[in-house]
Amino acid sequence: MSPVVAGLILLAAVLHLAWNVLLKTAGDPLRAAWIGLLAGAVVMVPAGVVGWLLIGRPAVPLQAVGLAALSGLIEAVYFVLLSAAYRRGDLSVVYPIARGTAPVLAVAAGVFLLGETLGAGGALGVAAVLAGLFVLQRPWVAFRRLRSSAAGGASDGTRFALGAGVTIALYSAVDRVGVRLVEPWLYAAMLWLFMTSSVNVFVFTMDHFAPGSLGGEGTPGDAAGGYRRLLAGVDIRRAAVGGLLTLAAYLLVLIALSLAPLAIVAPLRESAIVLASGWGVVRLGEAAGWRAATERIGAAAIVLVGAFLLALDR
Repeated sequence: MSPVVAGLILLAAVLHLAWNVLLKTAGDPLRAAWIGLLAGAVVMVPAGVVGWLLIGRPAVPLQAVGLAALSGLIEAVYFVLLSAAYRRGDLSVVYPIARGTAPVLAVAAGVFLLGETLGAGGALGVAAVLAGLFVLQRPWVAFRRLRSSAAGGASDGTRFALGAGVTIALYSAVDRVGVRLVEPWLYAAMLWLFMTSSVNVFVFTMDHFAPGSLGGEGTPGDAAGGYRRLLAGVDIRRAAVGGLLTLAAYLLVLIALSLAPLAIVAPLRESAIVLASGWGVVRLGEAAGWRAATERIGAAAIVLVGAFLLALDR
């Protein structure tokens, strides 16, 4: 993988972390995600249509359309799970669990399902990245929370975050195949259309059958009141900016997937976990003492070494 591709993935990681911070702080997470995805669709779908017309309206493989639809549905489920996790837990807990679970599954999918191979340096780099993420994620803490939740304790979103991690691995594997069939920007346009439509169905279904579950006020069955209820209490500007950030991040990832194997792209993409942990240590004082701070900084160094090895491998 060239340093340029590595740079694309790292930039995508920064943008994705910023999107998650906005998602967590813009109001109800699912409604904020819905608004953000709509903002992205307003930009990406027309741009995709115009681009398709400008290049001569080439035939789009039916398989690419089907994969974009499948990925869009999986990502809609991802947003529902992630939003449920953010309602119950903190960013510093949910984000590392969701994003840290995905690379392990994605690397396995790339190697065992898609037939991808890694060189010695790449394999060592993946191992270093996963080891660093393991220390940052601290799965033994997650399992303790799971047992506590199963025993009747308060849920902190761990189960939903783990579910979101599974969906990340699934849609990453689908995108790795789909983006090789058409141009990344065209695939992104189709994906955003299907994903936004699916999230729209989820949001309005939940609002209709459980109007209080997403927050806001209004009368069920009243279309205008329904829109007012869904927009109430959400920072629309923050959600829309976040949607544009995640669109930019996803485009960068799709370009990277068209140039490099999933088993390399997926772990490096999750380097935003290091940024989140570093921000927590430096700005939020989340580390309980010097030992915890050293552990997190050391894990970040391991991930950076792994990313460097991945960049040199290809």
